Amino acid sequence: MRWNDVYDIAIALEEEHPDADVINLRFTDLWKWVQELPGFDDDPMRSNEKILEAIQMAWLDERT
Repeated sequence: MRWNDVYDIAIALEEEHPDADVINLRFTDLWKWVQELPGFDDDPMRSNEKILEAIQMAWLDERT
C-alpha cells in the first residue's frame, strides 16, 4: 500500500483499530498507524494533511 491507496488503508485501519475514535484522532497518530500497517510501503514524507484527511474520511465511510 501507498499513501494514495486511501480506501485500502481505511479498511486495514478499521481491522487494526476497530475501537479508535476516528473523528477525534490526531493526524500524528493516524500518520504513525498507517506506517505500521502490514503491507504499507511508502515514504513517510510523501504524506500530507490532505492525504491524512482523505484517509480519515474513508475510514469513517468504512465504519458506516
